[in-house]
Amino acid sequence: MSGIFDVIYEDGDVVVVNKLAAVPVLPDKSGDESLKQFLAESRPGKFVEPAHRLDRRTSGAVAFAKSKRSLAALSEAFRERRVEKTYWAVIERQPDPPAGTLRHILIHDKRRNTSKAVLADGSQGDNVAGDLAELSYELVGKSERFFLLSVRPVTGRTHQIRAQLSAAGYPVRGDLKYGARRSTHNGLIMLHARSLSVELTEGKTISVTADPPPDEPLWAVFDDSLSN
Repeated sequence: MSGIFDVIYEDGDVVVVNKLAAVPVLPDKSGDESLKQFLAESRPGKFVEPAHRLDRRTSGAVAFAKSKRSLAALSEAFRERRVEKTYWAVIERQPDPPAGTLRHILIHDKRRNTSKAVLADGSQGDNVAGDLAELSYELVGKSERFFLLSVRPVTGRTHQIRAQLSAAGYPVRGDLKYGARRSTHNGLIMLHARSLSVELTEGKTISVTADPPPDEPLWAVFDDSLSN
């Protein structure tokens, strides 16, 4: 384990890493070293390209292709929704109801790099321009002050989980951009890509589970829930 990432699955075509630090998956305008660059440095001269992204301050499973052919196969699987993802989110308020579905229209502000979630029930009028975002959630653990959700996105939109949970009144712990009260010590928000399952066209399925970052002690508070 490098402190930046940990390899949790690898075969001849794909390597899946557990992102553990607040770094971008791909190089961005910040100029900071990216997850792709860290992985490439560990295997000089080898092809590595992510098939999808996580937000800079989100941790968890990211799949990288090891060739252009495997990148095309992974990209097709994501495009055709042959991918299942589960996230863990720690929130500051008990959800009511404890399980449900959220449907919003997301309006992305590229300049501020934020997404506004508007209820997709017609209450905001019929002329809201944006992308439909849908997820399901379930309360799976709680501590004295925080609550653990298992979240499954149906769609894949920019900042979808963060924006939708915030709009519902449940900002992710540490996510100041979307209404959290304070940041975390490691620069991450407590949104973690826990599991990833990809069904490839040749009949192969890749399924992984990623443990949350070990330098955030609050994850350990949910030990009984996390073991399930």
